[in-house]
Amino acid sequence: MAKHDFYSPRKAETSTFGEALRELLNAYQLNAKYEQTKLINSWDRLMGEPIAKRTDKIFINNKKLYVKLNSAALKQELNMSKTKILSLFIREFGEVLIEDVVFL
Repeated sequence: MAKHDFYSPRKAETSTFGEALRELLNAYQLNAKYEQTKLINSWDRLMGEPIAKRTDKIFINNKKLYVKLNSAALKQELNMSKTKILSLFIREFGEVLIEDVVFL
């Protein structure tokens, strides 16, 4: 093999790391779980520091986002803003990852 063959440009059948990761997640049917994990990890950033500080636990089960809060007043306020919160996640992720938010 000539030296220049080793350093040849990318071939058409190769893909970027991101494309390969998406293919892997789809092949093992893990894409939804991956997106849900991204959603959970974005909670603090999207909701802001005051809400993040009062969030004890967050998880997803059956397309419902469960958020355990340590403030009854905040729980009541966020319950009235569920539609806005769901819209925020749809705008951020471009798809419906969760159908409801339950504040505990």
